[in-house]
Amino acid sequence: MKWSLLELSKYKNDSLSFDTSLDVTDRLRQKESMILDATPVQVKGTLTVEADSYLLFYQAETVLTLPSTRSLEPVDVPIVIQIDELFMTPEQFRENKDKVQEQEVFLLDAQTIDLSESIVDNIVLATPLQVLTEEERNGKDLPSGEGWKVLSEDEYESMVQEEQQQKIDPRLAKLSDFYSDEDK
Repeated sequence: MKWSLLELSKYKNDSLSFDTSLDVTDRLRQKESMILDATPVQVKGTLTVEADSYLLFYQAETVLTLPSTRSLEPVDVPIVIQIDELFMTPEQFRENKDKVQEQEVFLLDAQTIDLSESIVDNIVLATPLQVLTEEERNGKDLPSGEGWKVLSEDEYESMVQEEQQQKIDPRLAKLSDFYSDEDK
């Protein structure tokens, strides 16, 4: 969904509301290889046209299918994001440099505002880094194999404490006495 700046000039000092569904699955998969699939994105929001800027506010909802970070099994992950973005043409930005910082503004290179591009970028940013299946979240069993196993942070900390508290092998205890006598 795109709006040309010429079309938006009709809404000067007014808002344009939208409520739509967009299928951006292919664009999401191109941008982020971990995304296996996505449902159409439900988007509801407003675009406010002011004399010196364009303010885009919307809420987007979708369900991403991502691989589990442990087992690589597909997991459906609901994503709900609320976005505020401020757009300006380069001319508008030059006129209002003192009012806004460049990091807070999207400068328009074309004469259009592309909602689907904004949605794709923000969904990719909202994609979680750790994805677990329901069983992996609820279960205590972590993956293991021959000679290795995955530990939780708590298990690792208790293992380190145990190793530090272990007493010296009684067969070597006499050696520690020997070294302490030499130090004197």
